[in-house]
Amino acid sequence: MNSYRILTGTSVLAFSALVASPQARAADAPAPFVTATSNINIVSDYRFRGIDQTWGRPAVQGGADLAFANGLYAGVWASNVSGNSYPGGSLEMDYYAGYNGKFNDDFGYTVGGYGYDYPGAGFDKSACPSAAYPAPCAALPSQSLNTFELNAGVSWKWISYKLSVSTGDYFGANASTGYSGHTSGTLYHDVTVTWPIADDISLVGHVGHTDVKATYAGINPDYTDYRVTLSKTFTGGWSVSAAGAGANNNRFYRPPVGGLSYANGGTRDVNKPVLILQAGRTF
Repeated sequence: MNSYRILTGTSVLAFSALVASPQARAADAPAPFVTATSNINIVSDYRFRGIDQTWGRPAVQGGADLAFANGLYAGVWASNVSGNSYPGGSLEMDYYAGYNGKFNDDFGYTVGGYGYDYPGAGFDKSACPSAAYPAPCAALPSQSLNTFELNAGVSWKWISYKLSVSTGDYFGANASTGYSGHTSGTLYHDVTVTWPIADDISLVGHVGHTDVKATYAGINPDYTDYRVTLSKTFTGGWSVSAAGAGANNNRFYRPPVGGLSYANGGTRDVNKPVLILQAGRTF
């Protein structure tokens, strides 16, 4: 194939922080049962698990979150994406919910679910001919790219690990789209280290690994991605950041196998290292 997006959604630099000001409530008042926040961000490039989602173009991203005092949480998030990677679509809409708990002040855990939806997108919406489907064109597969994952993780102070597993085919990867079989059960391992340099400055390092449960044309699509982010927050909920991100497995994620547009004859190295700039605000 053309590694459509075996690869993408979240979201990337959508910062969503809960800010509680001691001046905002009396010292003896109980914490609210539910806290609602929203966020909006502009990023110079949208990378999901190291893979380019906007073909080098900026993205406007935003979401809303509910955090309950008992540890439950839920939210929605959205970003523009490229029709080169999501044929017939231009929008990613995510929804998620779960529970955050802790064993003690140092050890915590999380469980939840995360869904990725692409309204209007499907492999049968591809242009033909295009880089992904050169002429002569056969019948295009009627297959969506929507995906749902379950996840669970643990954390110790500033180090966290989370495992996500797809409950169905991973972003439409199955025999109809050129893979050796179904890709339900695809795993994503996420290790993140957050170093608070100062109260308003953080350095975050991330390494992830995607384990896809099928091959494409005899090629293993598994890959490792990375991200290093330096971020700063300001009063009023504003934030800025700079991040370096990318991924390996050039054989699969670069032409002539990957990085092939579904909309036209364009190609792109969708895993190449890139600098991502972000500015946004949490309300």
